[in-house]
Parts: sequence; structure tokens; C-alpha cells
Amino acid sequence: MLDFRMDTFLAVCQYMNYTRAAEALNITQPAVSQHIRWLEEQYEAPLFTYANKRLSLTREGELLRSMALTVKHDEQMLRRRLHDPGPGAHRLVFGVTPTVGMSLIPEPLARYHRLYPDAPISIRVSNTESLCAALDQGELDFAIVEGYFCKSDYDSLLYRREPYLAVCGAEYQFEREPKVLSDLLGETLVVREPGSGNREIIRRALSRENRAVEDFRSVIQVSDMNVLKKLLLLGCGVGFLYQAAAQPQLGQGLLRAIPLEDFQESHDITFLWRKGSVFAQRYRQLFELLSPQDIEGESCAAGD
Repeated sequence: MLDFRMDTFLAVCQYMNYTRAAEALNITQPAVSQHIRWLEEQYEAPLFTYANKRLSLTREGELLRSMALTVKHDEQMLRRRLHDPGPGAHRLVFGVTPTVGMSLIPEPLARYHRLYPDAPISIRVSNTESLCAALDQGELDFAIVEGYFCKSDYDSLLYRREPYLAVCGAEYQFEREPKVLSDLLGETLVVREPGSGNREIIRRALSRENRAVEDFRSVIQVSDMNVLKKLLLLGCGVGFLYQAAAQPQLGQGLLRAIPLEDFQESHDITFLWRKGSVFAQRYRQLFELLSPQDIEGESCAAGD
């Protein structure tokens, strides 16, 4: 169990403001300062610096934050395991991003359920940013994400390397058939919200050409992948999807891929958990059990 002063430290890390941390914890600001001083004395290192009216973590503070989040995560995992109905319960509490939830995890999860029909299973579907925050708070044991994450905070294995396609409805009409990415800027872009892997991949591809999402004629932003696909099917614009997510509609002739000479993207979908977790071996076992049977590539540790 973490010392209560570590909770104060994590609150300051979250808000980067002593006053807001005090309000969140319902304690006084002097108490927050006292807790931070106590930790700095215990670890014989400064945890924060203050410059230009801005609070920042020191290198030592970053290390302590990462360790504290992992301990907090593992404690919540332990609590869940202690309340399992039996040693063979094989409980799953994890998160997935929408593409993974819609296209990749159902079959592996069905196999898992056949192996352990009595296992309690809880799945959260959200964007990468939200899932990483839930991991940090110990609300999830692991996550399978399509977006970018801080590799220094998590251990990971490559779940799948998936092609990324520009797509539109089968009957969508262009004034001039696009050949390169910039040719699409005159269209409406249908895209996921900030914090999602779907948006981040296209944002990075555009940034290489000094372009931005906002450079499209107009943008329709949605938080649900099924709604995004429905809008594309109805001819509302162009979008970018993983091949696995688009394949059913491509195969039925309802969507069509837009071949672009300068856009041949693929992206790693990653199985991750808090770095340094004492349950790492358990997560590696779950990775094997929940991996797609046609997975491409090899697993890799965080930082590879």
C-alpha cells in the first residue's frame, strides 16, 4: 500500500499545481508542501522544479512518479485477484481502442471464453489516451491500443502491425480522382476525436507535409468508430481506417480504398501494461491467449 504522501505527490504530478492538488485531496496547501518535502527528504532528491511560474518534474521526480503509478496499479490488480471466486477464475479487466474492439479482439476473446467459461470479463472501449490514464489509476490490468503512448511508462508487446487506408463510400464522387494525400484536402474529413490513434496517425502523416487536419475543407469529428464508418458509407466524406476495420465493407463493395502515391502507412497495435509490474508474466501469458491467430510480425518489448 502506498504511503498517503505518495497520493499527494501523484496529485501534484497530475495537476502540476499545489493548490489544485490540495483541492482535489481536500487538504490544505501547506499540507501538500509538507508531504512533498517529506518525500524529498526520504529520497534525498528534489522532485519538482519551479521556473517561469511553471512547476515541472525533475528526473528523479519522473522516476518516482513512474514507480508510484506501477505500485498503485499492481495494488488494484492484487485487490481484484484476492476477490476472485477461486484460483481458476482467470478474471480479465482490460481496455481496447475501438478498432481493436470492433475488428480484432472478438475472436481471441471468444477462444478465451471457451477455455474459461466462468471467468469474469470486463472490457472498456475508449481512445488510447483514456485507456493509458485508466491503467495509471489501476482501473485496468492491461490495454490493447492503436495510438501512441509514452514508452517509458509501459512495457509492451506488438499485438499486430496493420495497414492503414484512405477510404470513402463506394459511390463517393471526386471532382478529380486523388493521387496524393494533399489532393484530399478539398474534401470533408471524417475522423475520430483528439487522443485517438485514428486521428494521431493522419495528423502525423499530414505534419510531414506541413499540413494539419484543419486544412481539410471541413471536418466531422466523432467519438464512435461505428458512427464514423456509417458516415463514410453515406458519402459524407473521406476517412482513414485500419484495413481490419474496413475489410468487411471493402469486401462487400460498400467502401472503396483510395490509392495514394505518397500514403502507404501501417501502424503497430500494442498490448501494454505498467512498466515494472510484478504481474508482467501474467500479462505475457494473456498476450499469448488473446493474440489474433494470423498475427503479423514478432512481439517486441517497450522501447524497441
